Amino acid sequence: MRKVRDYDAELKALGDKARALKAKRVEQLGQLVAVTGADALDAETLAGVLLDAIGSKDAGAKEAWRAKGAAFFQRRGRKGGGSAAIDGSGAATEPGGDAADGSGATANG
Repeated sequence: MRKVRDYDAELKALGDKARALKAKRVEQLGQLVAVTGADALDAETLAGVLLDAIGSKDAGAKEAWRAKGAAFFQRRGRKGGGSAAIDGSGAATEPGGDAADGSGATANG
């Protein structure tokens, strides 16, 4: 005889896992804002910068932002902190880094 599956329990477990993953992503994004020093901006300015980045059609600018973000994370990795501040296993420790040196770029890549 086949074992009866408890679909309600499976759905609940999947829902719990999805909520946990979403909460972890939100926490990581908050840590990213803090570690890049973007938390010094007011919410309206930060939102405006991100909206401009999302709406940009300039592939060259997007690639430059991506490269700048990758370099930021590589520098952090060599300093011993690695991506710990972003993966949730460490504290944010480098506010005001080079990621936003006045070029208006964001390290969201």
